[in-house]
Amino acid sequence: MPQVALEQVTIGYRVLGPEDSPHPPVVFVHGILADSRLWDRVADGLAALGYRCYLPDWPLGSHTIPVASAEQLTPAGVAAMIRDFIVALGLSDVTLVGNDTGGALCQVVVDAYPEHIGRLVLTNCDAFDKFPPFPFNLVFAVLRGPVSIKLLFEALRLRALRHSPLGYGLLLRPDAQLTASWIEPARTDVRIRRDLAALLRSVAKTDLVDLAARLPRFTKPVAVVWGLRDRSFTPALGRRLAAQFPHSTLIEVPDARTFVSLDAPKAVIDAIAGVHAAKPLT
Repeated sequence: MPQVALEQVTIGYRVLGPEDSPHPPVVFVHGILADSRLWDRVADGLAALGYRCYLPDWPLGSHTIPVASAEQLTPAGVAAMIRDFIVALGLSDVTLVGNDTGGALCQVVVDAYPEHIGRLVLTNCDAFDKFPPFPFNLVFAVLRGPVSIKLLFEALRLRALRHSPLGYGLLLRPDAQLTASWIEPARTDVRIRRDLAALLRSVAKTDLVDLAARLPRFTKPVAVVWGLRDRSFTPALGRRLAAQFPHSTLIEVPDARTFVSLDAPKAVIDAIAGVHAAKPLT
């Protein structure tokens, strides 16, 4: 896996699709306690259509390379890493695609660094005062130190607990191998536990509230792809988020949960192709 050394952290990433793609590059942002494999089905489909896809593993708790300073692990700090990754690879007019916490980070990016982003695709994610939504706000409140993370993650080695509503149960259809691999770095490496604890301590319910009022400034094409079976990031939240952008399309996916890219990858592929075809506002 290639790596790019940023000031704050070294990011491992994968690239799929032709180097001479006629389309703008697509950069994916997963959420907390996931990695770039969340997007594999979408990226594979896009690559087959000629898109160049970048799949980084961001330092959000399932990473394997610890950050230089955990003080950087705030929503604003990780958004700066996303910007720096784009700049380091010489990308421009990027299509930014986010899910879960990654969707919140994408909102921070288009607010702070809109010049790097050509279009935005959000699947079920945090927004407004849902950062995070119930019941994950309770989980985040517990996981604020390496010791509590270690204790819980040892328990989550049991598949039944890992796929309960306080684990991954509300997010995706059961995939024991994938979810076990997502908790393994923090379970086995105290440095990753410290990173995750710092990140979770930095997330505040109010972080996205003021930012939401500025989202209408982003007038480039936006697609909001929302799984309607999501019990945390509800359909009403997705509709409200889509309404904040002046040039947005809302795509509702009836049989998908939070991780739409796993449940209904074609819906996300079609949404990305759609924002690429969208004409700018006049």
